[in-house]
Amino acid sequence: MSDFPYNIRNYQPADFNKYVLLYAEAEKLEPSGRCVSPQFVAEQLQRPNYSPEQDLFIAEAGNDIVGYLSVTPELTTGRIVLDCWVHPEHRRRGIATKLLSYATNLAKELGANVAHVNIAEDNRVAVRVLSRLGFNPVRRFLELRLDIADVGRIDIDPAAICCRYLQLGEENRLTQLQNRAFAGTWGYNPNTEEEIAFRISSSNCSLDDIILLCEGNKAIGYCWTGISCEKGVPSTRTGRILMLGVDPDYRGKGIGKKLVLAGLANLKRKGLQIAELTADSENKTACTLYKSLGFKVRIRTYWYEKAIN
Repeated sequence: MSDFPYNIRNYQPADFNKYVLLYAEAEKLEPSGRCVSPQFVAEQLQRPNYSPEQDLFIAEAGNDIVGYLSVTPELTTGRIVLDCWVHPEHRRRGIATKLLSYATNLAKELGANVAHVNIAEDNRVAVRVLSRLGFNPVRRFLELRLDIADVGRIDIDPAAICCRYLQLGEENRLTQLQNRAFAGTWGYNPNTEEEIAFRISSSNCSLDDIILLCEGNKAIGYCWTGISCEKGVPSTRTGRILMLGVDPDYRGKGIGKKLVLAGLANLKRKGLQIAELTADSENKTACTLYKSLGFKVRIRTYWYEKAIN
């Protein structure tokens, strides 16, 4: 008989309130910048191509949920992306290993080839656990930060550089531009129009978060901005450039810089003082652009990989 004192199982709708509590506790103890309101968590569980009853596993101790592992399938690129957290009081007891075994079985059923998980460089506990479970670092990303007030010409109007906000009904246009801009980029899973429409309609997004640059009727670049979360709630001072893309045929013409400046101006108009973004350390062009504008490295993170099949 096993003496493992925890129950590992699939998530059920009745678990929602306890799951939200654990999700909020994770953000309180180990801040990651995620929003933890019940509305936001509920939306994440309802996102396209994700089924919490299949893709979310929980660890129970008595009547409490003390750990979870979420599996996001990105099967176009042959991978699953893992998000795992175990309460500190219940670590070093094999919960992460058990959760991973469930995720691995699911990945095999789905036909995924690898599992990926992203952690901060200084998270030594996670590094040890992942190494023990057979994960290896494969890619380094940079979390960059900028004081918006330090950037010159930040009061530009997006219209002055032929930019405008995304309009309702242009979800397919944005989807095509995004997939074209990021085709072949490491870790990028092509989006569907349904996924883009879902993100735009979520409670933490609006059409005026997305700046579109067009040449005639053709969309050639975009900058998607948003408000960061601090202590689990939307920040009053920090925003993010969530994604920036330029059509490959229009690169090398300074469009990326114009879009970044338009995005920063958009954040400034909303009263935000700090801008953050994530960059692939191997994307030298993007890193050079961001550093030229004054962005500084705040945190380094690594993507870890484990072969599944």
